[in-house]
Amino acid sequence: MKKISLIIAASLLGAGCFAQEYKSQRPAEGDRLFVSEAVENKIEEVCGMLTNPRLRWMFSNCYPNTIDTTVHFGEDENGNPRTFVYTGDIHAMWLRDSGAQVWPYLTLASKDENLRKMLEGVVRCQLSLVSIDPYANAFNDGPTGGPWMSDGTDMNPNDHERKWEVDSPCYVIRLAYGYWKATGDDSVFDAKWLEAMHKIYDTFVVQQRKNGQGPYSFLRVTDRQLDTKNCVGLGNPVKPVGLIASAFRPSDDATTFEFLVPSNFFAVSSLRKAAEILDTVNGEKAFAQQCLALADEVEKALKEYAVYKHPKYGKIYAFEVDGFGNQYIMDDANVPSLLALSYLDPEMAKDKIYKNTRKFVWSLDNPYFFKGTAAEGIGGPHIGYDMVWPMSILMKAFTSNDDEEIRWCIETLMKTDAGTGFMHESFNKDNPENFTREWFAWQNTLFGELILTLIEKGKLDLLNSITIE
Repeated sequence: MKKISLIIAASLLGAGCFAQEYKSQRPAEGDRLFVSEAVENKIEEVCGMLTNPRLRWMFSNCYPNTIDTTVHFGEDENGNPRTFVYTGDIHAMWLRDSGAQVWPYLTLASKDENLRKMLEGVVRCQLSLVSIDPYANAFNDGPTGGPWMSDGTDMNPNDHERKWEVDSPCYVIRLAYGYWKATGDDSVFDAKWLEAMHKIYDTFVVQQRKNGQGPYSFLRVTDRQLDTKNCVGLGNPVKPVGLIASAFRPSDDATTFEFLVPSNFFAVSSLRKAAEILDTVNGEKAFAQQCLALADEVEKALKEYAVYKHPKYGKIYAFEVDGFGNQYIMDDANVPSLLALSYLDPEMAKDKIYKNTRKFVWSLDNPYFFKGTAAEGIGGPHIGYDMVWPMSILMKAFTSNDDEEIRWCIETLMKTDAGTGFMHESFNKDNPENFTREWFAWQNTLFGELILTLIEKGKLDLLNSITIE
């Protein structure tokens, strides 16, 4: 491994990537939490292809950030791999973040057995955690308790935070499915997988609210409006129409109308992936059919209740609805978002309503779209006015087929890192030096994923035409 790293350093130094202003921001080799030869080889390969020294530097810092700094790899009580993944500066495991953080490494799993085992460990850990509490969004590494144990919800010491977010279990299914497709390993689909899937499915059905509010509520003593739920923890009323209620968004902010549209789309695609596994691997044909039926029901309800006729853009998807006819017309940067629908499900790229929606969300008609002297992009109430999330710019690039649009995205990300070589949670639209979270592994690794995706799409010449340094 040391030889590989020296080769990488030499090649980058020769090209100017590790000149004084482009010194590697990775931890020293001995301080890295997990090492993958396949990842190091990929960094060397990509850096040998990219001609822009700043882009090489940023890729080499960002792509391995998850395994360098957040992965805690070990074994569970049965001797199976177990991998607990921090989000970065918060030492807890979010189901959403952890699934997204390791996602870009799946394509390398078949080339590196140690990496494959680490990824298997993430899948197994996620399934174990969601089985403990299907309503929790984030977990501690064991029953240690934490700062939110006083929240008014049914906390247990394994929960770091218990905000019910439909996307959290969807990310668990997405990673398990992606791992299976990348490796062919179906050993993770054991009794714990079936237990987790039954809990996910049952929770989705309960949160359709056809038989009352269900067991979940959430209250927190806070000065942040969207860190708690109104109506004594139950949220605003919904009319049961087939959609799944989500108390919180992927930003961990409370929903205004409980039927969060991007997350319901994510549930549709996730349930269909789960059904394929249940049928093909487990032989659970009846349960697979239940998942497919639920997916069909949610999809039908989305078509009926989630479409808004905008005076400028035509038919678009609302961000949140309540089944009574009320709709919240906006988008938030966190994924799943309306912008990211075709990133999570490529079939959405063919959807005319999605195409209209994509134009709307990237405009000043979206109340959380900010445009300044340094950049433009989508933010959200989690940080507030004038703060653009790089994740929105990343998603704009992921969902684009326009070379000039993609170029703008890459150039903007390169110009707004505040000289750190990393992505951040958000930055001020007029001053990228004003940013939040120095260490946010999801966005870092997502930047690496974007560069790899663009190269796979034949966009290397586009990347190499960028002259920003």
